[in-house]
Amino acid sequence: MKILMILTSHDQLGNTGQKTGFWLEEFAAPYYVFKDAGAQITVASPQGGQVPLDPKSDDPAAQTDDTRRFKDDPAAQSVLAETQKLMDVVATDFDAVFYPGGHGPLWDLAEDPTSIALIETMLAAGKPVAAVCHAPGVLRHVKSADGTPLVRGKSVTGFANSEEEAVGLTDVVPFLVEDMLEGNGGNYSKGSDWQPHVVSDGLLISGQNPASSRPAAEALLKMLG
Repeated sequence: MKILMILTSHDQLGNTGQKTGFWLEEFAAPYYVFKDAGAQITVASPQGGQVPLDPKSDDPAAQTDDTRRFKDDPAAQSVLAETQKLMDVVATDFDAVFYPGGHGPLWDLAEDPTSIALIETMLAAGKPVAAVCHAPGVLRHVKSADGTPLVRGKSVTGFANSEEEAVGLTDVVPFLVEDMLEGNGGNYSKGSDWQPHVVSDGLLISGQNPASSRPAAEALLKMLG
């Protein structure tokens, strides 16, 4: 079982002068779900090499058993220092793809032609695609075979407008995940803010927020059988 994880290379939080990147829990939790199941994991990013960690995801209040395990795991840390370049990745080499969030993907992966084509190729080949928190933003320009938005008519979730408002970034992000999914015709649903909420529709799995990372990864494993 070969799983591709795709992380952001973007580290600037709009024009705030603050840093962003990927959210640690959203990588660590799925990484260990897959690793403990014996999966072969490849991590890629648009620029390759070291990926930027959102400093807020390193706050003591944001830590979980999975992030603490990561902090004690030099091998996992080296994976993040040596990600493959996304353009060098071949979709047919993998059984599934998982996108962790953080705000970074809204700027780079949502607009990345290589990422968009990879998602379309995976789904056309009958392989599942999962994205959690802000990462459902990567579906923004992804199309179905008939040229309509991929999420049209599909049950989806992602970081809620109320959660974005709670972190004070509604006017900073290039687009709101909830609004984009609904605007593209998705049947958006959410649970309570910061509580796990995962939606599966066909080969597409989406999770609402950091707490949804582990259950989204478990749903992907279940789909892979």
